[in-house]
Amino acid sequence: LINIYGQHESQTLLRAENQLLLLDAFAGTSALRAEFSELFGELQSIRDHLAHLDEHERETAKKLDVLSFQSEEIASATVKAGEDEELEEQRQLLANAGKLGGISGEAFDQLYGGDGALLGQLRRISSSIHELATIDHSLVETAVNLENSYLQLEDAAISLRNYASRIEADPLSLQRIEDRLDQIGRLKRKYGPTVEDILAFKEQVDHELDLLRGNAQDRQQLEDGRNRLEDELRTCGVELGTRRSRAAVELKQALETEAHQLAMKNAIIEAALTPLTEPRSTGFERVELLFSPNPGELPRPLAKIASGGELSRLMLAFKQVLPEGDVPTLVFDEVDTGIGGATSDIVGRKLKKVAIRQQVLCITHLPQVAVFADHHLRVEKWIENGRTATIVAELDDISRTEEISRMLGGATITGTTREHARELLAAARSTHI
Repeated sequence: LINIYGQHESQTLLRAENQLLLLDAFAGTSALRAEFSELFGELQSIRDHLAHLDEHERETAKKLDVLSFQSEEIASATVKAGEDEELEEQRQLLANAGKLGGISGEAFDQLYGGDGALLGQLRRISSSIHELATIDHSLVETAVNLENSYLQLEDAAISLRNYASRIEADPLSLQRIEDRLDQIGRLKRKYGPTVEDILAFKEQVDHELDLLRGNAQDRQQLEDGRNRLEDELRTCGVELGTRRSRAAVELKQALETEAHQLAMKNAIIEAALTPLTEPRSTGFERVELLFSPNPGELPRPLAKIASGGELSRLMLAFKQVLPEGDVPTLVFDEVDTGIGGATSDIVGRKLKKVAIRQQVLCITHLPQVAVFADHHLRVEKWIENGRTATIVAELDDISRTEEISRMLGGATITGTTREHARELLAAARSTHI
């Protein structure tokens, strides 16, 4: 909101980053600088990401090997959900083939094989009951039940015969099944208690592999992006540096012209550009304002050589040559130090010119400067009851004339000093900036 330019303030003009901002404002490269800063930020982000990938590259490679082995081991086994249950059932059948075939065959013989077989006996009993049922109809239901039982047992006997005929010992198939169950068992011990758990583990492993392999693809994309941004940053930085170099020459001429009008007739002002070993977000170079107020002195850093008054006048000079700033209020203190006469009039005019664009507060002891203000505030100190108080009073036209007269003539105000004050005020009001 406020920039203060005075001897006892940490002025924006003395900070290197602000000196570069001033040069860019003069050169009209603020937008190009912002573009460079954005490219620099994107490039730095990619470099940080790549550094992170490099840091974890060995660990990632090991993890890729492990996950790839696990995925390939499960995939090569081609296990299917429920396969272990089916194999276990087949193993049970083959392992007990003799028992299954023997007992089922023996059961068939007892049911159907010969005169003493159960079905033969049941057939004879059923026929007898059917004969009785023709005499006593109350036995019809019993005869029917015996007939149905015979038919069901006959179906069972035929099923047992067919089953017994299918059962045969097959040691090779049994060995293959047991080997397969052993293979699945090893996978279970590694990856989960069931085949479903094994398949779920593989799905998770494959997902991680996709992510890790995606990182490799991302790395290539990041490297491509880094190379592209480095080219764009270089192009942008070269253009920015070229325009800054040209502007530095023009700024030197413009500032020295203004400074010479502000009672610094022998001042030399330079914006020295120094290439950086590594670029920053502001460009490939840094800038430092160099200043020499007297003949025969080499320009030195502004912060080390300029007085408070010189700094205020230099800032005033900047305000003449720079485009409109974004800080709405400027405070100038001691801008009139070491000047007088025609120079003070010039300072007043230049302050008024700045005040067209931005609000200016100026602390001054020179009437030639004060008369250019739109408002006049008198600051006084009073001692009351042993304590010092500061009083600020806004002056009307009459009081303003009196105060300008006092600044012109001292404690004794005469008609001549009042007339001189009126003339100064009138001249300032009629001045066209």
